[in-house]
Amino acid sequence: MMAASKPLEPQSGSGLPRWQLALLVGTPIVLGVGAVYLWNRSRGKDKQGKRNGERKTPEGSASPVQGQIGATNPELENMSPLDRAQSAKNKGNKYFKAGKYEQAIHCYTEAIGLCPKEQKGDLSTFYQNRAAAYEQQMKWTEVIQDCSQAVALNPLYVKALFRRAKALEKLDNKKECLEDVTAVCILEAFQNQQSMLLADKVLKQLGKEKAKEKYKNREPLMPSPQFIKSYFSSFTDDIISQLLQKGEKKDEDKDKEGEASEVTESSSYLKAKQYMEEENYDKIISECTKEIESGGRYTAEALLLRATFYLLIGNATAAQPDLDRVINMNDASVKLRANALIKRGSMYMQQQQPQLSTLDFNMAAEIDADNADVYHHRGQLKILLDQVEEAVGDFDACIKLRPDSALAQAQKCFALYRQAYTGNNPSQVQKAMDGFEDVIRRFPMCAEGYALYAQALTDQQQFGKADEMYDKCIELETDNATTYVHKGLLQLQWKQDLEMGLDLISKAIEIDNKCDFAYETMGTIEVQRGNLDKAIDMFNKAINLAKSEMEMAHLYSLCDAAYAQTEVAKKYGLKPPTL
Repeated sequence: MMAASKPLEPQSGSGLPRWQLALLVGTPIVLGVGAVYLWNRSRGKDKQGKRNGERKTPEGSASPVQGQIGATNPELENMSPLDRAQSAKNKGNKYFKAGKYEQAIHCYTEAIGLCPKEQKGDLSTFYQNRAAAYEQQMKWTEVIQDCSQAVALNPLYVKALFRRAKALEKLDNKKECLEDVTAVCILEAFQNQQSMLLADKVLKQLGKEKAKEKYKNREPLMPSPQFIKSYFSSFTDDIISQLLQKGEKKDEDKDKEGEASEVTESSSYLKAKQYMEEENYDKIISECTKEIESGGRYTAEALLLRATFYLLIGNATAAQPDLDRVINMNDASVKLRANALIKRGSMYMQQQQPQLSTLDFNMAAEIDADNADVYHHRGQLKILLDQVEEAVGDFDACIKLRPDSALAQAQKCFALYRQAYTGNNPSQVQKAMDGFEDVIRRFPMCAEGYALYAQALTDQQQFGKADEMYDKCIELETDNATTYVHKGLLQLQWKQDLEMGLDLISKAIEIDNKCDFAYETMGTIEVQRGNLDKAIDMFNKAINLAKSEMEMAHLYSLCDAAYAQTEVAKKYGLKPPTL
């Protein structure tokens, strides 16, 4: 679901969430959604022609070769054991290039047998070459064995480590594959796209596998009151989140001689609404269930409210049947059905099913064409799909229905800004920035306007003004933890002030100890500082707070990347650059 306090992040374009983009200036790179390889300071591309090439060929000599291929037996007899080994290796290379891998393996085996044990560099090359031949035959176990021998002799042998990583992946040994490819990335200073992509691929696979298991067995967790209020504030036509009306008060709250007669029986749904007003959120699902099971007059409302809280605690499996029932209730209020479609559409988007999501939003627009929420939330969906022109159209429709919708105005500006920024159109960028100025002038109490403007200003490296916007946002919403995290990241990018940045993110956690964004960001920074154990702890806290399986998979990827670094540091003494 799309809470108003969350920044809108497209799926294409840079591929990086905006808070991670903030780390790109003067700090390392984040690769894709899964990887946390945050150490590439140069960000150069293919500085050496061979960097991006497939590593298929065996290596040449590790030391000068004195013997010649096809030398006569007397000549071989006069050679040193190392020269004879090199000769056998060179013969193997000739077979390898001709595609005669069995003969190549025979020659490399001969070289290994002839090579003096103290010649570790040469011996490691022979093992690695034989592994290359086994790789062509898809004999993955033999590849791993020979690469392991090569690495034992030469621990920082990039070719052997990477070849072993690829073989480990083929055998579905992702954990050890990740450790090897992490070592390779560090040794290559993150300049080889091939190893970076393998790391990203394995991290995503590990993340998905772990998240699937964890999410299935997770304990439901109610988000913080701040998050829940922020979520409901993104709806203006949501019957279930509106305050109790005069005739809806619980019996015991009414004057005995006055309004009690208006409600002839106690309603569990109305109790749930009362609990909402009191921020007693943990009791809402059970009260809604009572209303539904008793077939009360507010069954449709109770189904929608229960589904909403199932979504908030991350239980989409339980939410969907309730949403389906409301959507298919022809006698239910159109507002209820449209709201259920919006929430199911947002759920589908979170599950990475954009086609189903789009269908639900379109259906909501058909049945309730004057519902501003439909266009507002569909606009957010379109930004996520990088369909900016359509997003702007939806925000315009929302604004036409509700001219006072500051949130839609601010998000429209952000959509226009993103389109201009990614399209490298300076005049349109300036026009979007002027639009933000107009929004904060007309809606000075809209915290989201300042927050989105601050993100755009940060992109434009107008750091001082961005900082002012975050301060305005904090003045209006002192309990919005996300703003403190963004302001903390700004200090890192602007002033390289690590202490202030961490203090602000710590403040976010103090305000909302269920803010997964704060723990994730703290973990990312700790990775860059080299504090890997603390980073892993932060990522695990974020994992336990994740609101969807997709978020959890991303967090597991970050955690696994940090853990792989700790293992590489132990095994090889390798560490990436730190802040």
